[in-house]
Amino acid sequence: MKYVKQFLIILAISFLGEVLHMLLPLPIPASIYGILILFALLETRLLPLRLVKETGDFLIEIMPVMFLPAAVGIIDSWKIIKPSLLVYLAVTIVSTVLVMAVSGLVTQAVLRHKKGVKNG
Repeated sequence: MKYVKQFLIILAISFLGEVLHMLLPLPIPASIYGILILFALLETRLLPLRLVKETGDFLIEIMPVMFLPAAVGIIDSWKIIKPSLLVYLAVTIVSTVLVMAVSGLVTQAVLRHKKGVKNG
């Protein structure tokens, strides 16, 4: 029953994201609104982590399974993709390297900042 309650909390926050998406005239996906609401609630401790932790961990564990429909879609679209395969690969490699580099730099900056706050 605990998992059902946690999942319902996450669903309710996702629903709020959908409502915001319909109400606000911004080109932001509803899922982004939902994740921002969840982040704000967790960061302000209005929603204690223990109320969604186990279900969140479960959803992260099964995340690779969620990519299967996209992979099947790529296989289904092979005739369209094949002529531009090198372009797709180049964009994928460049964007992956950029995301890794930026993530690493941001992580290092956050760690340095935290170390400075502790020492300062």
